[in-house]
Amino acid sequence: MDAAFLQTFWISIKLASLTTLILFCIGIPLAYFLTYSTFRAKVVLQALMSMPLVLPPSVLGFYLLLAFSPNYFFGGFLSNYLNIRLAFSFAGILIGSVIFNLPFMVNSIQTGFSNLPASLRDASYTLGKSRITTISKVLLPNIKPALLTGICLTFAHSIGEFGVILMIGGNIPGKTRVASLAVYDEVQALNFGMANKYAIFLFLFSFIILLIIYSVNREYQKWQRF
Repeated sequence: MDAAFLQTFWISIKLASLTTLILFCIGIPLAYFLTYSTFRAKVVLQALMSMPLVLPPSVLGFYLLLAFSPNYFFGGFLSNYLNIRLAFSFAGILIGSVIFNLPFMVNSIQTGFSNLPASLRDASYTLGKSRITTISKVLLPNIKPALLTGICLTFAHSIGEFGVILMIGGNIPGKTRVASLAVYDEVQALNFGMANKYAIFLFLFSFIILLIIYSVNREYQKWQRF
């Protein structure tokens, strides 16, 4: 394997790892709020959060690219006052990846919370436990399969993302070029051998992630029967 091949996969893995870590930290409190809050307008938040599931990646990427552009307010503020350029940078594709993969993490954790009996949380509060203690010591240990599903789906989807990354980051080798973009490049160049190497890696990686999810969930369901 040449240096360019390894560098491309390193960028892909780094992007997916950071995206998953950030979303895990964001996803737990957000999923808790969406599950247990009685705030009526939370459906608006849930709808906005789920938009990446139905919105074409190129549309989301286009609007993020405009937002990051120095010619517009947000991008101009970052460029002029903080000397930060998000368009065509790793930081930019990381932000885009976090936004695009948000529902994969939050929906998985929210499903786990929703499947827990309400008496579990009520009993913790009755015993005088704080909200943080209830979440960390009572609720989260009982939704481990949901947490694992959210982590694996987010990581696998991040590492295979194409449209948003291309729109925000372009395809800059050593900077924003990820494996999914490399497949497209090699096919365009009629270099099917190299494209096949990238594609096989992505295929096997995704298969292993899904195998882990289903295996863990199956074992957890067996454990629950006893």
